[in-house]
Formats: sequence, structure tokens, C-alpha cells
Amino acid sequence: MVADNTSHSGKTVLEQVGPNIIHHVSNSDITHPIIHLPKIFGIDFSITKHVLMLWLVAIIVSILVVFPIRKYLDSNGKKKSRWVTLIEYIVEFVRDTISGPNVGSNWVMTWTPLFLTFFFFILFANGIGLVPIFDLIGITDRFILKTSSDSFINNLLHGGVTATGNFNVTAGLAAVTFFSIIIAGVKKHGFIKHWKNLVPHGLAWPVYIILIPIELMGLFVKPFALTMRLAANMTGGHIALLALLSLMAIIGEMFQSAAAGIGVALVSVPMSAAIFGLEIIVVLVQAYVFTLLTAVFVGMAINVHH
Repeated sequence: MVADNTSHSGKTVLEQVGPNIIHHVSNSDITHPIIHLPKIFGIDFSITKHVLMLWLVAIIVSILVVFPIRKYLDSNGKKKSRWVTLIEYIVEFVRDTISGPNVGSNWVMTWTPLFLTFFFFILFANGIGLVPIFDLIGITDRFILKTSSDSFINNLLHGGVTATGNFNVTAGLAAVTFFSIIIAGVKKHGFIKHWKNLVPHGLAWPVYIILIPIELMGLFVKPFALTMRLAANMTGGHIALLALLSLMAIIGEMFQSAAAGIGVALVSVPMSAAIFGLEIIVVLVQAYVFTLLTAVFVGMAINVHH
């Protein structure tokens, strides 16, 4: 039996694969906000799915990290659960291996809270993006609830779900790093000397004509690199997963056989599972890398070496 490979929209399965992948990983929920709000000074403050995910991550971090630590501190160290012990190990790891070696012992307690905030927020934001929350909502709606196409639930199904896969989100995090670099340098060396420290001292003046623009450009390249690295890594894994799973539909259409698609599934599904396992590692690594690079950049502003 030959399967009908044409969808209701008139496009074949092969023609829909690319747009479906881009639709899933892109920030297309901008055009499908969950809650519409009026524009203020031309800025759209509507609540999109990525905004909802950021709120959800903030709530999760508060419940799993902030509240247990506050409860432990309020008990004067008498009630120490295994979860608090685990958090303590992570705090000590960030303090002793990331913050201390980069910013120095005199500034470690000043900047470690920022680095911990980055680490926990990015870790949970990356991790929750691997949980198919909205896919389960979509399946439930399609087979059980069956709401209309313009319902609140269907608006949740537009766009990607990993907040740190959104370049706007990672740019916001990198902006915090950018201003932290400046604040760290100014607090240590003073406003004027901080900017003087961008270039080595004692060079011939013609060299500064070239060197100063390069160093100023490098000041903006650092947060740009953080923005692109985090968002690209979190988006790339989803694209690879969707591409592998789409092979079932592509091969099935090419050979005009459902059996061919099932045969490809025996290979693509295990490979997708392996990539998903790799993504779990990437979730942790990217949180660590962003935190480490932020500590390195802040440390470079504090401890000037040319």
C-alpha cells in the first residue's frame, strides 16, 4: 500500500521537514504570544513562551536552591539535608576552582555570588529545555482536549522551548558579564586607570592608534562570543535530534513505503537517544563554560597582565 505523502496544506513530507525544524528551534513564539499586552513606547511586552520558561526557571531555582539554603541558614546550620550538602559541594567547587583562581582571594566573596547565579540559572534553563513539556501538552490537546487552533494551549506549541537557545536570552546574560567586567575593573583600579589598563603601558604612541581600537573591539567581542556559544550549543542539539527523527518520514516518502521508514527508525531512534545523552552532558558543560569564561573576563579586569 502506498502512503499518502501529501499533507492537508498541499506540501509533501519532505517539503515540511526543514520548516518544521526551524519552527521548533526558532523564537517563532514572538508572533504567537501566550498573553497579549499593549506596546509601551513601541516595545511589545506580550508574554511569550520563552518569557514563561524564564519565569519557570526562576521559580525552580528558588525552590531547589534559594529556599533550602535560607532554611539551612535560619536553623543556624542544625538542619542540613543531603540536598543542601550537594548544593554546598557545588558552591565550594565554583568558589575554589572558578572564582578564586581568576579574581583572586581578595575578591572571591564579592564575585562568587554572581558566578553561582549564572551557573544555577543556566544549568536549570538548559536542563528544562530537554523535558518535552509542551510536546506532552500538544499530544494531550490533540487526542483528549481537542481545543481550537487559536486557544491558549495551541499558542503554547509555537516556537522552541529552551530559553538559553534564544539569542535574546543569552545576550541578556552576556550583557551582565559585560557590565561586570567594567565594574570589577573600576572597583579595583578606579575609573580612569581601568580604561588605561585596556592597553599595555610604555609602548610607542603610534602603536596605540592600532591597539586601542582592537582592545575596544575585544571588549565587545567577549560578551558576543558568550552569546553565540551558549545559544548555538543549545540549539544545535535540538536540530540534530529533529533531523535524525525526520529521516523516518523522508525515507518513507522517497521509497513510497511505510516499511522503509520503520527500517530507518531502527537506526535513527538509537542515534537520537545517544545524542540526547550527549545533550545532557552539554547542559552541564555549557553552564560551567559560561560561568568560567565570565570569571576569567572579570579576573582579567581585576588582575591586569600584559
